[in-house]
Amino acid sequence: MSELRPFHLAIPVHNLEACRSFYRDLLGCKEGRSSDHWVDFDFYGHQLVIHYKEKSADDLHTNAVDGKAVPVPHFGVVLTLEDFEALAARLQAEAIEFIIEPYVRFKGEPGEQATMFFLDPAGNALEFKAFKDLSQLFAID
Repeated sequence: MSELRPFHLAIPVHNLEACRSFYRDLLGCKEGRSSDHWVDFDFYGHQLVIHYKEKSADDLHTNAVDGKAVPVPHFGVVLTLEDFEALAARLQAEAIEFIIEPYVRFKGEPGEQATMFFLDPAGNALEFKAFKDLSQLFAID
């Protein structure tokens, strides 16, 4: 496997300032370059760019995973278990409404992971997860 490299992701947001505050102040992402229509963030070592786009009436689609309705599309990062627990506690203290509350899925199976899903102010679905054993990230059986 080649070395891991940062990815770049650009997402649409209909309220640039609310999303800027969400990613910078709530999630703790360092802000980079910006303009009147976009803002770069250091999203846990990856480049996330929020771009202004008028609000859409698209419905959130879900797929069933481990008995939960997982939103599609979604994005996020894999954290250490300690960082995951700290972020979950911070989000709960801020009364963030979860799509899927923090829990452990695939318990006792390959790929066991802590996971949580929530929306940013523009309705983009985020998933944060953590593994006790990071080698399980791509586990099949």
